[in-house]
Amino acid sequence: MGNCIICGIPVDGEICESHEEDAVFEFEGTSASQLSPGRYYRGTVDGYADFGVFIDIGSHVTGLLHRSELDQRLESLDWDAGDDVYVQVLDVRDNGNVDLGWSIRQREREFRGKLIETANDEFRPEEYGEDGSDDDSSSDAGSDTESGSGSDDSSSADTSADTIDSAANESGDSSGSQPSPDAPDASDTTEAVANGSGSVATESASTATSAGATETDASADTAADADEEPALKRTTVDAIENQVGSVVRLEGEITGVRQTSGPTVFELRDETGTVECAAFEEAGVRAYPDVDVDGVVAIEGEVERHYGDLQVETETLDQLEDEERQTVVDRLENALEREASPDDASLLAEHDAVAAVEDGLVDAATAIRRAVMEARPVVVRHGATADGYVAGAAIERAVLPLIREKHTRDDAEYHYFERRPLDGRVYDMDAATDDVTSMLEARERHGEQLPLVVLVDAGSTAESVDGYDLLSLYDADALVVDDSNADEEVVDAVSVAVAPSLAGEDVSDVTSTALSANIAALVNDDVRGDVEHLPAISYWEDTPEAYTDLATEAGFDETALSERREAVALESYYQSYKDKRELIADLLFDHDGDLAAHVSEQFRSKLDTGLETARENLTTESVDGNTVAVLDTAAFTHRYNFPTTTLLLDALHRREREDDSFVTIGLGDDELHVRATESLNVRDLGDAIAEAVPDAGVQVVGGQDGHVEFLPGERDAVRQAALEALDDTLA
Repeated sequence: MGNCIICGIPVDGEICESHEEDAVFEFEGTSASQLSPGRYYRGTVDGYADFGVFIDIGSHVTGLLHRSELDQRLESLDWDAGDDVYVQVLDVRDNGNVDLGWSIRQREREFRGKLIETANDEFRPEEYGEDGSDDDSSSDAGSDTESGSGSDDSSSADTSADTIDSAANESGDSSGSQPSPDAPDASDTTEAVANGSGSVATESASTATSAGATETDASADTAADADEEPALKRTTVDAIENQVGSVVRLEGEITGVRQTSGPTVFELRDETGTVECAAFEEAGVRAYPDVDVDGVVAIEGEVERHYGDLQVETETLDQLEDEERQTVVDRLENALEREASPDDASLLAEHDAVAAVEDGLVDAATAIRRAVMEARPVVVRHGATADGYVAGAAIERAVLPLIREKHTRDDAEYHYFERRPLDGRVYDMDAATDDVTSMLEARERHGEQLPLVVLVDAGSTAESVDGYDLLSLYDADALVVDDSNADEEVVDAVSVAVAPSLAGEDVSDVTSTALSANIAALVNDDVRGDVEHLPAISYWEDTPEAYTDLATEAGFDETALSERREAVALESYYQSYKDKRELIADLLFDHDGDLAAHVSEQFRSKLDTGLETARENLTTESVDGNTVAVLDTAAFTHRYNFPTTTLLLDALHRREREDDSFVTIGLGDDELHVRATESLNVRDLGDAIAEAVPDAGVQVVGGQDGHVEFLPGERDAVRQAALEALDDTLA
């Protein structure tokens, strides 16, 4: 029977069941079956596999920390073979395999105690003998040492007292008088020495042989002043990399709070960057519970590296008030205004449609830069098309380096930037609800700030307003960058709307990538050379000469551009809900075109097969002087195979059109898509169909450039109404 090393209650062993997870164990057993599931152990990294990390627990057992158990990507771990790590044993299987779990506590000091576990028992470190058993002699020796230490202290105190008494007597004898009545008593000095105040003893001895009480007091005051540590001067986040091991003072705003099973981690932002500050109350207990996101604080602590990331081990955290708070707030705001403005406001090339929204491009870039400076996540949602993916990747290319620069965590780019495609070009309630759910979970679980949501190649029509309204209810900002014919309602629904159509420009020769690549160059001038060729990739035909010239200067000829365009179009289809960050980056920014050539070959093969089938089943008729080609997409396309209906119709229209009065219609079970050489307002077409077939439940999705949806039972009537309405709706 013993007592729990943490709470002290009587237990069989050294720790109670409720505190087992608060201690770390050293394993001295020889078999996996001797491990105790649920406990945390110190281990060493043995090696990596695609599915996780092998960890040696003691000298005889190896377990697997599967990648699904990590709180970060496997690739971002900064562990080398032989490094000490801390893990939890989740399960020991019948075959001897050991399943390990992640421990947020990666230092012994973050646990509340340490024990050694053998095959049959557990011991406190000081009681564990070299032979792997409870060594009584070692324990007794330890007790004797402690007792001896106490005896030495007492002996030292007595010796010092004797010395002082002797000095006092000698002084009295030599002067022919007794010590001054104001001099400290020898017993007082002895007590001071016994308490470890050697300087007091020395000072007392000196006083006993010389001056009186006044000089003694002055000397004591001087000594006390010398012992006081000078106040720390404030430093900045960008300067602490050279101060590892030093205690620093930082002032700034709390931008995130997360509670781990060990410390509470506060993310602090000052005018130069952000850093995580770990504060430990006790395992799993919230430190400084009154401090939350948006709090303005001063933190003092030691700078350390945690998994390679800079981190401040917080010693004190004070919320600033009144003038001190305002000083920090003003400092942060001034830095934000200064840094958020683009360094170079020049556009990539001369292009009227882009120049018409130059101010909007600058505003969008400023909003994105400000979000990075404020440690707010940036979420880019874009259409699942070649143009959408390239446009989103352009902004991604610009933002990621800024995040790495402003955050001390190596994996910050995975926490503060997300790019996800949309199903279609409308930011509907489904997409908005998904984003709101994610951001609220991140705020609740990790204390993250609300994100800036950036819509690219989507979201510029009235159908998206409900989604933006949902975001605004939580004070989350959104901005839109789109080449579509936008609706005025969107302008009031988002913080920034960049759409040339809103400036009265013809959008037939502009793409979302042309807009986004310019924003990327404004966000981060260092990537201007990386994104100059992207606009030329986004055009399927009639690429503006200014963009082909930029691509040529960057080393991309027409073949290289078309291969990348086709490769991205194919990859944007497969698992379209994925960002495919690394793959898209390889396709767009790697000058070695082997990957793009390989994927584009598959694109052409699949597209040609789809076009061959479509041509064989295309019906053509003349309607009021317009040549109309109609494809029954429900019957003659593979709905769930590549190419998509929209991409197939685009390619079919480009290849089959004969003159400016050519129209291609794709008629599905409940959708109607139209491609016209002349300008066509799909909203007007939908209104005409709805008037002719009022029971068809007609609605237009995606605005003027969208498509018509209807009830399947009225399909034939909708087809006829659409053909009759074309003459009135074509410009």
